[in-house]
Amino acid sequence: MTGTDLAPLADLLAGPVVPAARGLLGCTLAANQVTVRIAEVEAYAGTAGDPASHAHRGRTPRNAVMFGPAGHAYVYFTYGMHWCVNVVTGPDGEASAVLLRAGEVVDGLDVARARRPAVRRDVDLARGPARLCATLGIDRAAYGVDLLGDGPVRLRPAPVPVPNAAVSAGPRVGVTGAHDVPWRFWLTGDPTVSAYRRHVPRSRR
Repeated sequence: MTGTDLAPLADLLAGPVVPAARGLLGCTLAANQVTVRIAEVEAYAGTAGDPASHAHRGRTPRNAVMFGPAGHAYVYFTYGMHWCVNVVTGPDGEASAVLLRAGEVVDGLDVARARRPAVRRDVDLARGPARLCATLGIDRAAYGVDLLGDGPVRLRPAPVPVPNAAVSAGPRVGVTGAHDVPWRFWLTGDPTVSAYRRHVPRSRR
């Protein structure tokens, strides 16, 4: 695929995070002999009023790649055991990113099954952000990778654009701030979409 073919996707990612998140549905992410079609995403703005964003309090060594350029991977470790991958969006200097939450394995199914042998159903292989990374074999080494290049992790446009009627939107999953902001987008009825869980603060005794 040439740079010209990727230009519309590059332009999308260089714009506001919410349209970029919506536009990533149906795109594919390939890494380590497995390709996943993206079925669920979440948008996160930067310092501009999104308390759920990792960049809400400004630039840190962990979130530095969120400040640009667009189209690069922001990979982080969570709960001391899982990796999650995001696509950086927006103009340079304005932090925002799209968390890839779930997808369908469309190539390399045997490799994906071998990588995650305890999973009984194929639809569960990449159903959730940590599972998606595990299935693709993505870890810290992918931090900052240009996803539109020919590197180890590659993002490519949807073969067929996803119509608006096939997309649903709702609150993000498990965030501690901005609970009800409807910046999660998913392919309506897709079996790989993860379950919604609203964050519930722990009670103090």
